[in-house]
Amino acid sequence: MKSDSKVFVAGHAGLVGSAIKRKLESENYNNIYWVRRKNCDLRNRVQVDQYFSQSKPEYVFVAAAKVGGIHANSTYPAEFIYDNLMIQCNIIDSAYKHGVKKLVFLGSSCIYPKNPKIPITEDQLLSSYLEPTNDAYAIAKIAGLRMCRAYRQQYGFNAISLMPTNLYGPGDNFHPENSHVLPAMLRRFRQAKENNTPTVTCWGDGLVKREFLHVDDLADACYTCMHKYEEDEHINVGTGVDVTIKELAETCADVVGYEGKIEWDTSKPSGTPRKVMNVDKMKALGWEPKHSLREGIESTYKWYLENGISSN
Repeated sequence: MKSDSKVFVAGHAGLVGSAIKRKLESENYNNIYWVRRKNCDLRNRVQVDQYFSQSKPEYVFVAAAKVGGIHANSTYPAEFIYDNLMIQCNIIDSAYKHGVKKLVFLGSSCIYPKNPKIPITEDQLLSSYLEPTNDAYAIAKIAGLRMCRAYRQQYGFNAISLMPTNLYGPGDNFHPENSHVLPAMLRRFRQAKENNTPTVTCWGDGLVKREFLHVDDLADACYTCMHKYEEDEHINVGTGVDVTIKELAETCADVVGYEGKIEWDTSKPSGTPRKVMNVDKMKALGWEPKHSLREGIESTYKWYLENGISSN
């Protein structure tokens, strides 16, 4: 992939797609393609095929997806499995049929079993049952990476898959119900601070552990893999370090400046007990994450404030 190559970033307006677009622009790529939903619904097979026929991209990053936290996954499982299956099937197949040179598909660490061996290695995929709170999304993502592998094996199509851990950063979704845990906490602590609320209640017991990766570090990994990774097997992308959700909440509250009490609603699901990935394969390519969790949360909160997102 060269600076004048035609590069299509599917999902350019989302958290991941916008970060990939920023990375390409910082590397002086000048032929970046994207499409708005009103012009091409990526769930529509005919529209996607027409887009590829007309734009003829040479390289593709598949960052388009329907995403959300535990509440969203539990409430809209049909949408999560249907939308994601259609988006990735349409893009991968059209990319192959229209001569794309290489495609990077982005999955999620939720594809791994609920109780994996820690740290999670790539070969643990499908080794046990999934976390039920987001299995519709996970199954769709597993189908996507298997589709990439199948197209490599049967057609020789150069498609690779990256499995990032929990992501956050500028451009994140701060919806009060459908966001992921980190932006949801920032929003709620901001709201509590503004309203002088004495307590904030978070889901679960706070004891489960999660790994968090700044989205700009993922964009660096995508760029690295587009140039250096050529294997059938998917590759993990993360920090290799995890924290309890309680520690995350305390850090978010401190960054926001909220001084009230944090309580835990144990009647609500906590999700997988622990999830931290082995990232040896990714680091072997020369990639390392640059953002510490504290620094990343601070920059994300700054973006949240600067973009005037209401906390009410």
